[in-house]
Amino acid sequence: MSTAPILLWFRQDLRLNDNRALSAACDTGQPLVLVYVLDDDTPGAWQFGGASRWWLHHSITALAGELAKLECPLILRRGPALPTLQTLMAETKAAALYCTRAYEPWARKTETELASCGITIKRFAGNLLFEPEALRTKSGTPFRVFTPFWKACQAAPPPKPPLPRPKMINSPDSLPASDKIEAWQLLPTAPNWSGGLQENWQPGEDGARAKLIGFLDGPVTDYADMRDRPDRTGTSRLSPHLHFGEISPHQCWHAARAITDTTPDATIGGQSFLRELAWREFSNHLLFHWPNLPETPFQPKFAAMQWVDDPDSLRAWQRGQTGIPIVDAGMRELWQTGWMHNRVRMIVASLLVKNLQLDWRSGEAWFWDTLVDADLANNSASWQWVAGSGADAAPYFRIFNPVLQGRKFDPEGAYVRRFVPELAAMPAKHIHAPWEASDAILSEAGVVLDKTYPQPIVDLRASRQRALSSYKTMREAHQG
Repeated sequence: MSTAPILLWFRQDLRLNDNRALSAACDTGQPLVLVYVLDDDTPGAWQFGGASRWWLHHSITALAGELAKLECPLILRRGPALPTLQTLMAETKAAALYCTRAYEPWARKTETELASCGITIKRFAGNLLFEPEALRTKSGTPFRVFTPFWKACQAAPPPKPPLPRPKMINSPDSLPASDKIEAWQLLPTAPNWSGGLQENWQPGEDGARAKLIGFLDGPVTDYADMRDRPDRTGTSRLSPHLHFGEISPHQCWHAARAITDTTPDATIGGQSFLRELAWREFSNHLLFHWPNLPETPFQPKFAAMQWVDDPDSLRAWQRGQTGIPIVDAGMRELWQTGWMHNRVRMIVASLLVKNLQLDWRSGEAWFWDTLVDADLANNSASWQWVAGSGADAAPYFRIFNPVLQGRKFDPEGAYVRRFVPELAAMPAKHIHAPWEASDAILSEAGVVLDKTYPQPIVDLRASRQRALSSYKTMREAHQG
């Protein structure tokens, strides 16, 4: 048996449970050097956003704490991944580099470059249920539509069961120097905007496990019906934990499958949750096969779309000051907590892209900076879906009416009251369209439009027609 160490490179797999790269490295019996590299050379637009940096700080701190219990330090280095890992391989005289696969274009490029440099690199699955090469249409091409993709997931051999965490990890006698995480300055300084994140989230493996257990012990029963209700606690809120790999999709899949098979009341909700996990898979498969997805319309005809340049409207949307309550509630939830309910994500995105006719990439960039679950595949695929330009996308002429959406999914206005407190005293009948209320109702609620709360920045009916006209013009331009 070789005594040369193995360099175990943590990436988006910040966990000890069900970490196949870590388990395989431990099984060799060789000592392990565990490392995380903060690569700020990621393409400029896709460096970690502010919310992701906050999460990363706490997630790494949690992982280092768990490793300390096994008397195994986590080495931190900052710099471009390729030369940083080359340096660490030389410093430690490591025999091989083990890691979990990643699917972003730059991550795949780094994996290829490491192998071409003569480094023995062993990559392991673990961040997806099905590897992108594993699922194909009958004609051998990647899936472009979700429903047949989901059917293929169901027909494929089930995902592998989760692995237990290692009972022990051998470390070499000497270890390379490590950065202090505080030196990375991932946390915000004055003004500190992270208070809401701290109140709502527990980054790390323990927080992920608590979220999964809490979901399966309760909300999963009504998940199929309640997942569209932002006024209820009806979703798993596992997305940031999955993105950073604090929990694996295999753990979620098998836990949900177990309760679906054993608890009749949870069958429908459990199946719906598994389907949502498959949407995450679908987005990652799209990114793998179409790496330009974050920047380029999936459907070429949308290259002819003429977007509006309106910084003031974009700023109002970002700040939750559009005058449309369900939209403003969502944008303020995002700013305060680093997360937004998925139904509301679709509503706010539709307003930006279709009613305001602002480029979907401006919304994608804002979400990237402010979401704790900012994920390249999910973020880009979802924005293109709403814009109508993506794979299996909502038709461009499907334009969400935010007033009707608010009344349907936040019928009593509880969600709006929570995040738009200036409307808290509005009656439920009028809270989603305060501009339709009489002066007497507004006065009783203490609302003065354009003073305590803005008038809508866009006419919903007129802007819908304008969007449809723009779509027609784009289609004609594409057809020539």
